[in-house]
Amino acid sequence: MSKKPAATQLLHLVFGGELTRLDAIEFKNLDKLDIVGIFPNYAAAYDAWKTKAQRTVDNAQMRYFIVHLHRLLDPETDGAAR
Repeated sequence: MSKKPAATQLLHLVFGGELTRLDAIEFKNLDKLDIVGIFPNYAAAYDAWKTKAQRTVDNAQMRYFIVHLHRLLDPETDGAAR
């Protein structure tokens, strides 16, 4: 029996907050940022992002983002698959 290789861990951060304007990424209150979490891959981060974004759809200034932490930690992973 052969073992499956471990999946590469590509960390992603999901967070959001209310913006000061719709045409810029500047938050109204940094103390009120919603840190959703850190996820082991893009698919899990996307699911969390989508859930949070859909809950705040009535507030146009509330935005959630996915940050590719693995790209900050190791720039060599920039071209890695999601």
